[in-house]
Amino acid sequence: MPILPNPTRLNVVIVSPALAAANNGNWQTAQRYARMLRSFCRVRIVQQWDGSDQDHVMIALHARRSYASIADWHVRHGTRGLVVVLTGTDLYRDIQSDPEAQQSLRWAHTLVVLQTEGLQAVPETVQPKTVVAFQSTATRQTLPKTRRHLRAIMVGHLRSEKSPQTFFNAAKLLAEHTDIHLQHVGGGHDPALARAAHETAAVCPHYAFLGARPHEATRRLIQRAHVLVHPSVMEGGAHVVMEAICSGVPVIASRIPGNEGMLGKDYAGFFPTENADALAALLLRVRNEPSFYALLEGQCALRAPLFAPALEQERLITIVEQSISS
Repeated sequence: MPILPNPTRLNVVIVSPALAAANNGNWQTAQRYARMLRSFCRVRIVQQWDGSDQDHVMIALHARRSYASIADWHVRHGTRGLVVVLTGTDLYRDIQSDPEAQQSLRWAHTLVVLQTEGLQAVPETVQPKTVVAFQSTATRQTLPKTRRHLRAIMVGHLRSEKSPQTFFNAAKLLAEHTDIHLQHVGGGHDPALARAAHETAAVCPHYAFLGARPHEATRRLIQRAHVLVHPSVMEGGAHVVMEAICSGVPVIASRIPGNEGMLGKDYAGFFPTENADALAALLLRVRNEPSFYALLEGQCALRAPLFAPALEQERLITIVEQSISS
């Protein structure tokens, strides 16, 4: 039976490929984990592990991108204390073919997925050590919304995984509908997609590319929107989806496993991946059918308790404790 560190002396290192400057989902997760664990132990966030002998537990975000840190930890500690949190690119791309991502799965004491469908994406051999830990966010009231038009917002950096082209194409299909306004928040990571965003704004007066915004400003934009559009082709469990749900803002999303795991397979607001016509039709339906909008609101409200901070904190502390107790 191993001797467990006193919780007040327990040191946890969180390895995040993205730090504050990236302002993306990985950073939001790392920051939230650190905040939740600080009531239980000492914790720090690094981009790559420095090999400190003081650390008892490593929480590595991303099986492939954090591989170097995971490998260094395994050399020193084996599987003990090694927790790997799987992202969308891990689950739905890298672990299918990347040897380093696959090795990270084998070395981990515990694998964490961020929504229920993630369990089906990991190999059967590692499913017994895989747990679901929904992300969480504070509940916020919706802010006053205009009645002059429907305001739909997409929040996602310009990367192919987020499928912004689907949003651009839907904007063009809806160009003549002056009662539907589309806002897009995200950094111009891909120059070609950035050009496409600006070109879409030039020909679609009711589409606005707002660029990157601070997290708090983005949350307020979500609170003022009628609906969040999430057209990704690959997600591990999108932070922005739960932020919308917990702000009373329903979601229109691509039908991919990562979104189904957040919203439930029977959610009425799904459209086929990369299908701009279906997305445009759903936005028109939201605008024109109050009963459909009410249905989406009700379904999202039923999911909101899954994303309570107290539940995530309890789950996270249990994962940390169990990673060094067996």
